Amino acid sequence: MPNTSPAPAILRLPEVRRRTGRSTSSIYADMQRGNFPRPIKLGAQAVGWLETEISDWTSARIRERDAEAQS
Repeated sequence: MPNTSPAPAILRLPEVRRRTGRSTSSIYADMQRGNFPRPIKLGAQAVGWLETEISDWTSARIRERDAEAQS
């Protein structure tokens, strides 16, 4: 039986920057520190991020904010 689940969406850097509000240098610095999802290689000079991982990262920031507000 063939796999019928849709392939995960891959976001390129401009869209990741737009969705996170982060600069390119901030994204790559946080990746080095292990605080941001790592990209997947798409080609010799192209990378992308899984949309689900970027959404999860954003949701985690919201949960952190909400937890701080309740403290």
